[in-house]
Amino acid sequence: MVLGLRKFSVGTRASWSIVSRVLAAIIGSYALAFAFTAMFALLLPVSRPNAAVASGIFGFIPYLLAILWVFSARSAGRAWAGLFTVTLTCAAIAASLYFLKS
Repeated sequence: MVLGLRKFSVGTRASWSIVSRVLAAIIGSYALAFAFTAMFALLLPVSRPNAAVASGIFGFIPYLLAILWVFSARSAGRAWAGLFTVTLTCAAIAASLYFLKS
């Protein structure tokens, strides 16, 4: 021991919570951004190429917000549940818009 510093050990449960949040930030945020981009492209009243470009640009906003929210959520389970709910909602809206337009 140097100058009275003790070895800091993180419990197994806390470690898995951090790993789960990091995975949610990487995988869940990407899925949310993809679903939002698809939904936003179908909602825009412009030509398809312009809608694709605009939605691709604005797709970074929910990606960033989802990453920030994952690490500020009360628990890792709430983070996953929130990401899943919003992603599923955006994907359902995108699918319904796609099938209604075709």
